[in-house]
Amino acid sequence: MINYTDAQILKGILRHDNLILQYIYKQYYYKVNYFIKKNQGSEDDASDIFQEAIIVIYRKLKENDLIFEKSSFQGYLFSVCRFLWLKQLEKRRIEKEKLNDSLPFQEDVYDDSLVELVDKNQKYGLYQKHFKTLSTDCQKLLQMFFEKVPLKEIARIMGYKSEKYAKTRKYKCKELLIKRIKQDTEFKKILEDDT
Repeated sequence: MINYTDAQILKGILRHDNLILQYIYKQYYYKVNYFIKKNQGSEDDASDIFQEAIIVIYRKLKENDLIFEKSSFQGYLFSVCRFLWLKQLEKRRIEKEKLNDSLPFQEDVYDDSLVELVDKNQKYGLYQKHFKTLSTDCQKLLQMFFEKVPLKEIARIMGYKSEKYAKTRKYKCKELLIKRIKQDTEFKKILEDDT
């Protein structure tokens, strides 16, 4: 198997390169899996954490906010996975002291932007989950609204009789989405975490 440099790995993540993503999985997943299973986790937990870590790294790359001069990609990936798992354990109210630590850990990974990004990921996941439950009509309308398409244009595209009707529909769809999100138990957990 080809060995990729850290620079090639990062470029591959940005390009959604399947070969690179498979390489990352083959090279590093088993260690993360072992760590999570040793610390009250399951196979599914390990898989979720690993995928979320790749997403976090991808987003940090997109925002030009990924710096790890003091370590390798491997060290950074493990630190992100460890951070995500600690956050998950905290959610499950398991004391951090019980953590059976076997992953190399770097203090410099724990910046505020990482905490923010992980929170954003949770909130976005919740938003996506409920957005998909809306009617196709509502999804299309809200998507255009979020993309700042003028109401007049939205009315024309959707075939509504007036701009005023488009505004009313947008309001109703948005209210429905907010209501569904607020009723979700996951939303209540996120609110508790923020306080």
